[in-house]
Amino acid sequence: MFGMVAAVSIRIIASQEIGRKETLVLAVSLPLGLGVELMQDVLKQAPEAIRSIFSSGITTGGLTAIIGNIVIRVKEESKKD
Repeated sequence: MFGMVAAVSIRIIASQEIGRKETLVLAVSLPLGLGVELMQDVLKQAPEAIRSIFSSGITTGGLTAIIGNIVIRVKEESKKD
């Protein structure tokens, strides 16, 4: 499931012009989501509430992207006409 969502997301992102902030958010959220899917034992020692929220790569990547968009501030370069 995560692979399908990631593939569609990459196709959408490839068709858009993305800036530095979007690149940074993508560079953080995609590996975290993929990492949770590939290494499910990483949450073995976490409390049950954390495991239930972050056990899916889709929720891990999605929440990371949402929080990243809110928290990360990148000074955009001014575009020359």
